[in-house]
Amino acid sequence: MYDPALVQPMRDDMTSMNAEELTDPAAVDAFMAREGTKLVFVNSVCGCAAGQARPALRIALQHATKPDHVGTVFAGQDADATAKARDHFADVPPSSPSVALFKGEELVHFIPRHMIENRDAPSIAFDLVSAFDEHCVS
Repeated sequence: MYDPALVQPMRDDMTSMNAEELTDPAAVDAFMAREGTKLVFVNSVCGCAAGQARPALRIALQHATKPDHVGTVFAGQDADATAKARDHFADVPPSSPSVALFKGEELVHFIPRHMIENRDAPSIAFDLVSAFDEHCVS
């Protein structure tokens, strides 16, 4: 487990994007029970989270069409919440960072770590925006 002081800026990065921190299983359940589209960002301390994934999400969330709700779990920090979130996309191998987009209860788009690692933030943001345009419209 990493020092909380080291991790706090990574958490702050997400909350500055109006992402709701989901720190326990009950928070994940309440988040997933909401109506509409939901994005769950699985955060991590790795370089690709800081260099590509979080910046890509920041860019994508500036788009006019976006999910109704944005939440984040922190792999390696909030283990129970992360496991509960992953229950909602159990058919996908665990990966962090990663991004899961839901329409209601249905997983409609997923970006795993291997689709983040060797790409730049604008390319990942383009994938997210494309998914938002397809799935986050009334």
